[in-house]
Amino acid sequence: MTAPKSIATLAVHGGESHPKAHDAITDAVYCTSTYTFKDSAAVLRFLEEDPNREEYGRYGNPNERVVERKLAALEGAESALVFSSGMSAIVTLLMAKTNAGDEIVFFDECYHRSREFCLKHLSRFGVTTRVVKTNDYAALDAAVGPKTRLLISESPTNPHLSVVDVDRFAEFGRQRGVETLIDATLATPFNLRPIAAGIDYVLHSATKYFGGHNDLLAGVVAGKTEKLDPVRNLRGIIGTIASPQVCWLLQRGLKTFALRMAQHNRNGLALAEFLASRPEVARVYYPGVKSHPGHDVAARTMKGFGGLLTFTLRGDRRDAMRFVDAVRIPKIGPSLGGVESLIEQPLLMSYWKMTPEQRSAIGIEDAMIRVSAGIEDTDELIADFRQAFETLA
Repeated sequence: MTAPKSIATLAVHGGESHPKAHDAITDAVYCTSTYTFKDSAAVLRFLEEDPNREEYGRYGNPNERVVERKLAALEGAESALVFSSGMSAIVTLLMAKTNAGDEIVFFDECYHRSREFCLKHLSRFGVTTRVVKTNDYAALDAAVGPKTRLLISESPTNPHLSVVDVDRFAEFGRQRGVETLIDATLATPFNLRPIAAGIDYVLHSATKYFGGHNDLLAGVVAGKTEKLDPVRNLRGIIGTIASPQVCWLLQRGLKTFALRMAQHNRNGLALAEFLASRPEVARVYYPGVKSHPGHDVAARTMKGFGGLLTFTLRGDRRDAMRFVDAVRIPKIGPSLGGVESLIEQPLLMSYWKMTPEQRSAIGIEDAMIRVSAGIEDTDELIADFRQAFETLA
């Protein structure tokens, strides 16, 4: 069989070996913290010839290695590293890649917890973080200096769904000798290929679309093996690993990744277009809608536009609360990317402790609603949203 190239086939077969133990079609879960050696000669072979066999659970596990190979194949990357969460992935990467006196530059729409780690915690170790407006390349150019080690952005961003031109972002970094990182959680490799564009590191909260079932926490960073080696080493020191059970769940979730993403894309676009037609809606944030400022870039660089969308009602936070309470299919909750649709008000779920002025500065409106479109029937989702609008009349 020739090597698979399609996302659908890679999601099912990528990274796996056959035959498996006992001729099973699926991998076993290796619930062990340590691995034994037959004799001292076997230990020497491990040290000198076979570093890829297992020794201790914090340094590697067969379930981890299989799902890492699968994720690397999906990204078109040399290697991938799995972590206990998306945050542990970016924290470990940043700690491995920066030293006191170094600088990082973020686009301002990156995940607020990632920025918080850098501004409040990494700064205590002498690393400076500069935040510039998303897609403002003049500001980015002014922020980059001889001590800059990493340029970081999401694409699309959350919750505004701004789209970064990954080709331009990668070329900007190359020209200045600075490594680049794209958090592509919302896009996934089904819709966006940052590695092919020349991005050095691709980050995902694997909790979301990769796991796909709202039943695990995990993160992943993909890139060149040589660049990821120090990150892998630090992961083994601080223990930001995913358990064997989580890796197995992630591998199982990935089997249906392509099928799920196709439906997420359909539902996201259909809901966004429906919302854009409603007089009660002031604005829709979704790159698949032509009125979105990032639509042209998204249409050029993305295969689809994902299942996350945000919209703002013509009203106040109470109107948004009434709408959120009125829908029947989506459940109220944080996160995204699972088979179940979720809905929330960013004001309440993530930004309640901010002052109105602070929220306004980052574009969080009181009547803003975020929807993670699941894989339910498209027509039934739209009918559900239609009846929710009727409750506002």
